[in-house]
Amino acid sequence: MCDELPLFPLRTVLFPGGRLELRIFERRYLDLVTECVRNNAGFGICLIEHGSEAGLPARPHAVGTMVQIIDWDQRSDGLLGITVEGERRFEILERHAPTGKVQRAQVRWLTDPPAPQLDAELRPLADLLERILDQIGGIYGAMPRHLDDAAWVSARLSELLPIPTEAKQQLLEIDAPEERLELLRRALEQDAPPRGDAD
Repeated sequence: MCDELPLFPLRTVLFPGGRLELRIFERRYLDLVTECVRNNAGFGICLIEHGSEAGLPARPHAVGTMVQIIDWDQRSDGLLGITVEGERRFEILERHAPTGKVQRAQVRWLTDPPAPQLDAELRPLADLLERILDQIGGIYGAMPRHLDDAAWVSARLSELLPIPTEAKQQLLEIDAPEERLELLRRALEQDAPPRGDAD
């Protein structure tokens, strides 16, 4: 099934279940937030492939995450601040990027397999994640934890570990959380960015 989704290209990768705080200052994105709040609708966050966050429309990677606004406030600098939470992954089929307007795309929803329990051999990754969450606090420290859920653990580690953004994008595009966790485990053992078999 295909749906239309407004896009917010960023220089970050967000997974389903993850949270992100954004400062909104461009008119097109203020309009986007207004539209989404009014219609109780979501928008798509995609990693920028070419271009920048502000100014001319950036070209995003094809796979992103649909998010919902879960909180907003007026910041001390006068800008609008919002907190979003990732819900589901999508792939862009067709994109429209008018100058000065929010990009919109026809997308297909990517199906995630049922969330498996974390294998015992991968339990050290959940322990590492728990330590990271305890240290960083903030919007991640307050979220419910699902440390036995391989999909949740793999997504949070992918977001929070200090690995290159392009590697995070590769991890987002992987369907199976066990494969994502195995790549993260190998990368941590080798102290190198995780790379899929195709690279």
